[in-house]
Amino acid sequence: MNIYVSNLSFNVTDEDLQSYFAEYGEVSSAKVITDKFTQRSRGFGFVEMSDDAAAQKAIAELDGATVDGRAIRVNVAKPREERPAGPKRSFAGNGGGGNNRW
Repeated sequence: MNIYVSNLSFNVTDEDLQSYFAEYGEVSSAKVITDKFTQRSRGFGFVEMSDDAAAQKAIAELDGATVDGRAIRVNVAKPREERPAGPKRSFAGNGGGGNNRW
């Protein structure tokens, strides 16, 4: 089962996340999501547990728990939705081009 954990302190590491859930059962993976440019935590992560019953117990007991001074939120992760493509942005013709003559 894939578990979504939010409102994490920026100090929480992958290893910390794994240890929080390990007391409930085997953790297949634990990953704190980081910003791709700064490598700083984005304040949420995902935990995978192979035993659904253990995962449900972890969700029930850890949701709202205080970790590193913050009340974390723990839920079953939902599949990522495809985002519709937004309008194409063009800066030509709207005063942003370099061919303007005064």
